[in-house]
Amino acid sequence: MWIEKLTDGVLELDTPIGPRYIQPNFAQRAYLMWTFRNFFSLPQQVLRPWELRLIDRLWSENRFVSVSAAGAPDKPVIGRIERRAPARAEVLPFRKPVSGSKPAVAEQSREAVSA
Repeated sequence: MWIEKLTDGVLELDTPIGPRYIQPNFAQRAYLMWTFRNFFSLPQQVLRPWELRLIDRLWSENRFVSVSAAGAPDKPVIGRIERRAPARAEVLPFRKPVSGSKPAVAEQSREAVSA
């Protein structure tokens, strides 16, 4: 199976409009096979900077391949890159403490001591 991936493999990119498949050259396929040696799918955030540059270069070269009627390429898939939107941290508004009120726990403990 790895020989087929090395000779004709494609890279799957997860996009908002669905999966897209890119045909890298032989050297790029060998490098991508090493990148995906232990995993079939990797999120974009775990890739190294030079791996991200390779993916961006492949994307900009428009080396996309067509898919079959079943929605999958006719060639073996080397791996899949999940292009997720970066997670945003939720910003909560600052709440001021309520002034002028005493905590209920302190009042109950005073009543227990005086009784």
